[in-house]
Amino acid sequence: MYTMRITGGKYCGRKVFIPQGSLEIRPAMDRMRESLFSIIGPIEGIAFCDLFSGSGCVGLEAASRGAKTVHLVEMDRDKQEIMERNIAWAKEDCDIRIFFANVLRYIPSCKTVYDIVYADPPFPMDGKTNILELVQRKGMVVPGGQLIVHIPANEESQWPQAYRDLELTDTRKYGRNMIKFYTRVMNC
Repeated sequence: MYTMRITGGKYCGRKVFIPQGSLEIRPAMDRMRESLFSIIGPIEGIAFCDLFSGSGCVGLEAASRGAKTVHLVEMDRDKQEIMERNIAWAKEDCDIRIFFANVLRYIPSCKTVYDIVYADPPFPMDGKTNILELVQRKGMVVPGGQLIVHIPANEESQWPQAYRDLELTDTRKYGRNMIKFYTRVMNC
């Protein structure tokens, strides 16, 4: 079985298991994930949502770095056993839960508002920019919070500079991958 490692925080170096042969799971590369959390900065006590979570690696990274609430949203119930195994060690320090649902249906029904929502949709998925609209319409991110989206770099032009109160504040490229940071601007 393939493993990745937690890159920082309390559980730095701990292994996260990735189901072997799973084409649906594209776990964020260690370096990219480490860079992501370096850019985000301190996250102690925040609420973090990992959409399209796969193995749960990004959400577990947030838990390791001090997030108080971590919600993992994954559609594939075949990943349940490995995900439950992965999150078991984080439950003592964090309210970490898995929601098995289609992300595009989960967002409109979500009852939690997060400091950070991270989305890593499958690269072949059509209509990824709908995530931006759904998150904004639901008010899923606190004012000053972020929606962070991992996409193929060749899709950069499909993503707007702003969508209502979500403004693009940073873009980072990692080879053929890209991370876009949208911040919810505070209304006066």
